[in-house]
Amino acid sequence: MPRPPLSLKARAVGYLSRREHSRAELARKLAPHAASEEEVSLLLDALERENWLSDTRFAQSVLHRRGGRYGTRRVMQELGAHQLDADTLAEARQRLQDTELQRARAVWRKRFAAPAEDAAARAKQVRFLLARGFSSAVVGQVVRGAKDWLETLDQTLDPSPYDTDPDDFEA
Repeated sequence: MPRPPLSLKARAVGYLSRREHSRAELARKLAPHAASEEEVSLLLDALERENWLSDTRFAQSVLHRRGGRYGTRRVMQELGAHQLDADTLAEARQRLQDTELQRARAVWRKRFAAPAEDAAARAKQVRFLLARGFSSAVVGQVVRGAKDWLETLDQTLDPSPYDTDPDDFEA
């Protein structure tokens, strides 16, 4: 026996239970299943009142998912495609810009782990970071100063508690 069709609200809750959605994205997904745009708009208003739908929460989710791997430009481009309000976008941009240098260094270190030895390797590193959406100023700082901050980082890291000599343990 076939299942009865899902109500519009059931579809919306199903989408939201999987991950956060922006209002515009959810409206686009629900539009083919609704009788009118007004029906979708009323449902989205109700979901926002019940705090099931939040553009701010969606933006935070995107920052959390994408921020560690991509630069400000790339993440802001993704957020801009979701028609978020200007305040939410400005707050997201500020949060990303505050940490862009640290994030770029982390991405660079994970991918390359050693400073470039020649111009070709340096160009490859620059292209990689630019393609990830980091600003050219930040990319320049990371690639030019890689040797210095890697040495500083290595000196400040505490040794792992698991890096002990086996002879230190008593039987």
